[in-house]
Amino acid sequence: MKAFTVVAALSFALLTVPALAQQKPPQKPPATPPAAPAQKPAAPAPAPAPAQALPPRPFPEGAKIAYFNPQAVVNDSREGKAGSAQLKALQEQKVKEIQDKQKQVETDNTLISSPTMADDKRAALQKEIDRLGVEIQRMQQDAQAELQERQTELQNQFQRRLYPIVEQIATEKNLHMILIADPQTIYWVDRGLDLSAEITKRMDATSTTKTPLPEPPAKQ
Repeated sequence: MKAFTVVAALSFALLTVPALAQQKPPQKPPATPPAAPAQKPAAPAPAPAPAQALPPRPFPEGAKIAYFNPQAVVNDSREGKAGSAQLKALQEQKVKEIQDKQKQVETDNTLISSPTMADDKRAALQKEIDRLGVEIQRMQQDAQAELQERQTELQNQFQRRLYPIVEQIATEKNLHMILIADPQTIYWVDRGLDLSAEITKRMDATSTTKTPLPEPPAKQ
């Protein structure tokens, strides 16, 4: 059997991790400008026709090079969907924890602006507000690091599951190379060379409870 090369330098994310920026307190809305004269609404633009999925093409006989889209495998496979759901749940948990702290700061800011508060209590409350501000910044940094670490763990596990499947297909089809689809470098390609659907199908077929995705860390 001829030797083959599997290109497996995967560069994809299960879920984009946004920066957990501190929310600012709501500001007073600007004054409402005078109402403009009523105008006849423009006719709505016609809705674009839904894109139709192209029918699959058979794998070209005798082909020695194929490709696949890692992100499509992540999006369509059960394990990819489970990993994305775990990241989303962890992200929502961290955002809620930070928002709860921010609400506490907003409450304290309301209290400190009261003209009836004694000066000594006002100074103590200001120290508490400053402490919470530092705590929120640390929570944001820790949450971002934890999300990134979790994302990397899931990516590595997904890649370990993916590689033997890609290698198995390459062996069966006697391929010399399997590439990662990159729209920036591929001008045209026979869609029959796309192994994404087959890889996803085999990954789902071999997904068992013996290789579960790790559970997200418990809330402290």
